[in-house]
Amino acid sequence: MKSSKKKIYTGLASFIFIIMLAFPILGAEASEAKPAMYATIWSLLPPLIAIILALITKEVYSSLFIGILIGGVFYAGGQFEGSVTHILNDGIVKVLSDSYNVGILIFLVILGAMVALMNKAGGSAAFGNWASKHIKTRVGAQLATIALGVLIFVDDYFNCLTVGSVMRPITDKHKVSRAKLAYLIDATAAPVCIIAPISSWAAAVTGFVKGADGFSIFIKAIPYNFYALLTIVMMISLVLMKVDFGSMKKHEDNASKGDLHSILNSGYVDETEDEVNDKGKVIDLVIPVLTLIACCLIGMIYSGGFFSGTGFVESFSNSDASVGLSLGSMFALVITIALYVFRRVLNFRECMDCIPEGFKAMVPAILILTFAWSLKAMTDSLGAGVFVADFVQNSAKGFMNFLPAIIFLVGCFLAFATGTSWGTFGILIPIVVDVFANNPTLMIISISACMAGAVCGDHCSPISDTTIMASAGARCNHVNHVSTQLPYAITAAVISFITYIVAGFTQSALISLPVGIILMIGVLYFIKKRNVSA
Repeated sequence: MKSSKKKIYTGLASFIFIIMLAFPILGAEASEAKPAMYATIWSLLPPLIAIILALITKEVYSSLFIGILIGGVFYAGGQFEGSVTHILNDGIVKVLSDSYNVGILIFLVILGAMVALMNKAGGSAAFGNWASKHIKTRVGAQLATIALGVLIFVDDYFNCLTVGSVMRPITDKHKVSRAKLAYLIDATAAPVCIIAPISSWAAAVTGFVKGADGFSIFIKAIPYNFYALLTIVMMISLVLMKVDFGSMKKHEDNASKGDLHSILNSGYVDETEDEVNDKGKVIDLVIPVLTLIACCLIGMIYSGGFFSGTGFVESFSNSDASVGLSLGSMFALVITIALYVFRRVLNFRECMDCIPEGFKAMVPAILILTFAWSLKAMTDSLGAGVFVADFVQNSAKGFMNFLPAIIFLVGCFLAFATGTSWGTFGILIPIVVDVFANNPTLMIISISACMAGAVCGDHCSPISDTTIMASAGARCNHVNHVSTQLPYAITAAVISFITYIVAGFTQSALISLPVGIILMIGVLYFIKKRNVSA
């Protein structure tokens, strides 16, 4: 394995070196004009290389950095100075100085500190003991995880980390693998947020539908959001039918024997449990979590202008998730510390000691997010979005009834390569609105296909921030999470693609959605029978 990794990295180093030699002339033009590879198929190569490398080598940091490096070389036309300055100034420094990104990082750090506080105070242990009396089976633990994920529908970042911190002790006790927990978290993050009218995702989609009532279109598109709906059906069916397949089956088999990680160098195997605080009660977890939810909700509507007279729904449409989550989590942290000090569960010094501990726990997620954002910056500078947009617009009008299915595939590919759902919405939805201006029903179905494809690609992509946070929330090795989730996500994607073909011709959710649900349950039943016979 080590020799094969060495060959892969040696080959990539040679590839980059050849490009730097082959394009010396283009480097001089890069600072004054668009790069020669702008809006060409080459613009998709850096993220694809990063994704393939991560899956092959099981090492995500170097894989992402190599993708960033190749993007910088492509942009500068092989010029050394131009490549370095573009990677640093327009990549890493730019994404870390972006106020939205900084707000998300603040939220991550504060949430890590809150998890450390709840553990130190004994709230997590007390909740685990309470839950063990009410949740007695693996099926119950998984269904409880799904239910909590569905309830926290406001924002996918918040969902991933909160569900993970609350449910991890319970799923561990019932020997549910960390990979399965990460899948359940991820599958109740973006897929639930994208069909929740009051969420940061609904606000984003509404903002991309220009010149129309974006919110009402979003509501009408929910029954056609097949990937999100079928993913929820798939999760519940997997748990109730007790069926797993692909590499997830191996992880679940290992977990039943006590190995929750199925990998020695997961980065989380050696996690040490703090001494249980006997003073801790269930309220020491429940109150901080409810406070966090309430404060983040208030922060979201505050950022949308609710307290300046804007309506509740409209304030969500105008909300800034970064501002809302960072403000809300900050107030929740202060309230949690005050609660523990007042109850004498922890003293003030012990509370302060938990803040750096929480920061350290989030370092892997912060590093991967920073590299993923930087890779996206490289991809944007190469015009990957423009290339895909032109492709869709130039090939759109010849096959209208098949177009929802095709848009779904394009959305999947673009979100997978760039690791962003919202960027995919921004590119594809305005195009769909223009193409289907005279066919409102097909426009709604196609907008749903944009959203579903973006969520699917985001769900599959190792460089997606939601996927990264799901790994962090479950304390699961990131590549483990991606590799075990892919077979499930691809199954849901194939069935969704077929369902969009049906929807394109019938233009009815009452016909197409039941077809998709029947196909999903049928496929899982077939897999279960095949596993039993094997």
